[in-house]
Amino acid sequence: MFAPFHDRSDAGRRLALALKGRPLERPVVYALPRGGAPVGLEVAEALGAPMDLVLVRKLGAPGQPELALGAVVDGPKPQTVINEEVKLSTGASDSFIEQARARELQEIERRRRTYFQGVERIDPKRRTAIVVDDGLATGATARAAIRALKLQGAAKVVLAVPVAPEDTLELLRKEADEVVCLRSERWFLGVGAFYDDFRQLKDEEVVAMLRKAAERCGSPP
Repeated sequence: MFAPFHDRSDAGRRLALALKGRPLERPVVYALPRGGAPVGLEVAEALGAPMDLVLVRKLGAPGQPELALGAVVDGPKPQTVINEEVKLSTGASDSFIEQARARELQEIERRRRTYFQGVERIDPKRRTAIVVDDGLATGATARAAIRALKLQGAAKVVLAVPVAPEDTLELLRKEADEVVCLRSERWFLGVGAFYDDFRQLKDEEVVAMLRKAAERCGSPP
């Protein structure tokens, strides 16, 4: 099957075209690392907006680490979102969730130390926060990111992704002020199926993208 996107940068350029011309007052792009970073970089450059990251981690279900039981996102008060249907179907206990949450918060702390050395964070207060990822499956990480940015005072939260399942988008339209998706699918085989190149990114690549965005914008307005 021919994949609609060559790589994440290609998807980002196409996503940027869909966002241009929309009323996005004082926009800032918040990418979900690692895969959302190259998509977000293209969107930020096209919109002339700064880019930051939302450090959010999926909580894998018992025995099925790729299945999103929920997600936890960084912040003064880390937000946790649980998919109650997955919790019920997998029998995940509260203690399992708490252990997974603690483990992922440790990884979030590691990433914070790695990614933000010498890079200024951007306060979303009274700004349009554009949450960008390379695609969605259950949407747990995006939902946690949206809620966290709203709690931090974002005036408007826009979710922008290249591809996602139709049912996930319906759920996230209840969370975000606006949702932009280039390709919604009823039958979803996973995000990677829509890319020719869907390789895993390294931390160093994310750091380089973040610094490139910071150098282009200078101090955020």
